[in-house]
Amino acid sequence: MPTALFSVYDKSGLVELARGLSSLGWELLGTGGTLRALQEAGLPVTEVAAYTGAPECFDGRVKTLHPRIHGGLLHRRDLAKHREDAERLGIPPIDLAVVNLYPFEATIAKEGIGFEDCVEQIDIGGPSMVRSAAKNHASVTVLTSPAQYAPFLEKLKEGKWNEQDRRDCALAAFQLTAAYDATIASWFANQVSSPAPALPARLTLGLQERQGLRYGENPHQAAAFYVRPGEHPQGLAACRQLQGKELSFNNLLDADAAARLALPFEAPACVIVKHNNPCGVGCGSHPLEAFQRALASDPISAFGGIVAFNRPVGGEVAQAMVPTFWEVILAPAFTPEALEVLGTKKQLRLLETPSRWSSGAGGLDIRSAGGGFLVQQQDEAFSALDHWQLKASGHSPEPRKEDLLLAQMVAKAVKSNAIVLVRDGATVGIGAGQMSRVDSVEIACRKAGEKARGAVLGSDAFFPFPDSIELAAAKGVTAFIEPGGSLRDHEVIAAAQKLGVWLFFTGMRHFRH
Repeated sequence: MPTALFSVYDKSGLVELARGLSSLGWELLGTGGTLRALQEAGLPVTEVAAYTGAPECFDGRVKTLHPRIHGGLLHRRDLAKHREDAERLGIPPIDLAVVNLYPFEATIAKEGIGFEDCVEQIDIGGPSMVRSAAKNHASVTVLTSPAQYAPFLEKLKEGKWNEQDRRDCALAAFQLTAAYDATIASWFANQVSSPAPALPARLTLGLQERQGLRYGENPHQAAAFYVRPGEHPQGLAACRQLQGKELSFNNLLDADAAARLALPFEAPACVIVKHNNPCGVGCGSHPLEAFQRALASDPISAFGGIVAFNRPVGGEVAQAMVPTFWEVILAPAFTPEALEVLGTKKQLRLLETPSRWSSGAGGLDIRSAGGGFLVQQQDEAFSALDHWQLKASGHSPEPRKEDLLLAQMVAKAVKSNAIVLVRDGATVGIGAGQMSRVDSVEIACRKAGEKARGAVLGSDAFFPFPDSIELAAAKGVTAFIEPGGSLRDHEVIAAAQKLGVWLFFTGMRHFRH
């Protein structure tokens, strides 16, 4: 008579599966609440404590950690020595383990939950049974999700359940325990009182698919959006889609870039992103003014872009946006009037954002590279204006503080080499991703046109030669911000003094590759 062991926290589908097995002549074993659920359903089931001869103890911490359980799961049926040991020790085989785990992820996601309460939800016996059964998948089936119950029972009744099916279940089991342990390790690392290292010696992510995507950067690439289980939803994971078609891989990348730049502004701000680069950023007294300034920066590039606001979007803003094609609009809220206006564009995605935006999963920037992964801390630092060094005083009036800061905030968000021109609270020209910094300067000035006159130029890294300042000054740019640090800083400073422009060194580089 085959034997099935049941020990589940999530009891969805439990009774139906057990009833089906019982009708096929299986013996049923159960623990704790699982046992009671089967007994209440009128099913013949043996308590694990009676089966092992060892009562549950330590408030249920120990009930299945017993040789009769793990021996029954682990001993190899194809080895005579294993069969002899099992017979000598009185350990019958267990052919099926139906196990799911304490809800550790759900527990740590609760507000105000205590450390000890979280520790109590670390399952020990469950993962141990899962791993034992999965290791011996040649003879044992392990089911770790209610979604597996019906397909298993159907194929079992038809006599079609086979070793490949057991291997598939074993894979799901090992993925479950790996993710479970990774979540515990990640949570525990955040609880330790000793100073944590900047980067962990071992990085376990244990990601869970949150959303399937139509495709990746290109149609032939599969893609999905993953999150770290148990963490409070942040950033994209905390957004609520109000309308529009399914989001794509590129949509999410650009949405993250737009919201990450827009939400930290104190004044009403609007950011337009195209291909993961801001192409227009504006601040104003209200969202409509911010949007108009952002759009005026580069209306051609803005077409088909992603737009993020740090204030609710009202009907007036929505009316101004309707004439242009947008892929996604993000905002902390949309008024009923705005939803009505934007609802006329059925394909347009609207995302309601949280009030704050996370910089990245666990504060880390993780990228795949040949044979491994590159991991760094997120670039969250920013040099305060009062820490900047004035290297040259210009002939024109000192630039507005708001424009100086805006130029640097946007330059930090633009792909290197990054050059950003700002005037009167908005970007007027952006040069991005060029191999030569002077080429980025040329692109930014060309896009700005006459608006370059009197503009502030922000650079993500130092100028290696004076040529960039000379070119921009010839177009009318009157102030420059860069981190400094070049061997030719003295030449750049001398050129700024000779040209009569303002030059500030921030002391902090912001490369974005």
